[in-house]
Parts: sequence; structure tokens; C-alpha cells
Amino acid sequence: MEKHLADVKLIALDMDGTLLNDHHEVSEENKSAIKEAEAKGATVVLSTGRSLNTCRDYAVSLELSSYLVTVNGSEIWGPSGELVERNQVSTDHMQWMWDLSKEHKTGFWAISTDGTWHDEMPEDFHGKQWLKFGFNIEDDLIREKIMNDLSARQAFEISNSSPVNIEVNAIGINKAKGLRNVCELLGISMDNVMAVGDSLNDMAMIKEAGLGIAMGNAQPAVKEAADWVTGTNNESGVAQAIRKWVL
Repeated sequence: MEKHLADVKLIALDMDGTLLNDHHEVSEENKSAIKEAEAKGATVVLSTGRSLNTCRDYAVSLELSSYLVTVNGSEIWGPSGELVERNQVSTDHMQWMWDLSKEHKTGFWAISTDGTWHDEMPEDFHGKQWLKFGFNIEDDLIREKIMNDLSARQAFEISNSSPVNIEVNAIGINKAKGLRNVCELLGISMDNVMAVGDSLNDMAMIKEAGLGIAMGNAQPAVKEAADWVTGTNNESGVAQAIRKWVL
């Protein structure tokens, strides 16, 4: 395929279900493949739905010295830990989604600039800067109903990080947009990016990257959108992809 002709200069990795196995660990195979890729001159960027607080330790343990795309692109953090960009969800929108989750009795989580809240909100809800709202919904019909309500507002970027959840960011904010900004800062193009992921919040970056890789455990739609399917997150699929396309 034409897409693969560009050099891979940036490797964008989703975390949950991708870089991390089901025990939330980075395998030795993945660690060494990342080290070898960086030694060859590639930049490795974590591109995750997680907040900085819940992904920073992984970046440090992998000795990554590059940008971090967090909360599905709501925030971009620079190599020295500086905030490069922040895209918020308005408190009114957060309130509406919180009410929606109460109405349908769903689980939820919400990420603010200073923490992640599960199934409860802080007392100073209106004083916080919000980045993302997530619904956990086991019931397919309720999930579909909430999806329709969210879509009808035309104010949100809607994705998921597992088949039973819905992730909501500010409209136009996704991992691909975050990576485009990182590419600009590094002076490279999206053609030079290999993006690896497993869920709908990885879809945009997998489609826009020069090389889009779906995990063996990825949702079917993600596999269809990808250029290649690697092993699962429990088989060090990230290392397999790096060895095949970068090393």
C-alpha cells in the first residue's frame, strides 16, 4: 500500500487494551521494542483517554521524553512536563451528561484538570475545569438511547474505550487532532506516524496516520479501518507491530 512508504518517525500508542496487558502492565517485549525504536530515531508518544495523572508513571518508566496526548486529545503535554494545549467541555454540558447518567442509572466517570471522578462528583463541581465525561453502560438499549441523545446535540466528540462505554469530549477533539499538533511541533507529517489502538477513541488516529494498526483484541470497526492487525494486548501486539514496520 502507498501509505507505508513514508518513514515511521512517530509511534503513537494507545494504553488500555493496547500497550498495557489486561493486568495494566507493559510487557518486557513491548518495553524493549520501544527502546529499540527510539534508539533508531523514532519518537514514541502515548496517546490515551487517560489523564496525565494516570499515565505519567508509565511514560516515566518507559523513559519517554516526548509529548503526551491525554484525555483523547483534550490535553497535550510537552517533553518538559509543560501544558501545550487544553480543550475543555463546558460545565453546562457536563451537568447535562451527569443528569443523563442519573436518569438512566448508568455508571460514569469524569475527568477534570485535577482529578478523575467515578460515579460521584466533587462538591465544587462548578468550580472545576472539565475535560471528558464517560458513561459505563452494560445495557445495549440504554447505550443506544444515550448515544442518540448525545449525537442530537451536535456538540460532542463521541467515542468509546470499550464496547460497553461511551466517551465524550469537546466537539472536534480526538487523538488524531492531538497528534496532528504534535507532528507540527516536531516538523513531521501524519504520513510519518504509526498509530496503534483498539477502540473507537483510536479510530481517528488510525485512519489519519500513515500506518494505522489495530490490536488483535480491537473492536471490529477499528480492525476494518486499520492497515494491519497485530497481536492482542496480552501477546505484546505493540512489539510485534514495531518489529514489523519500524525495526
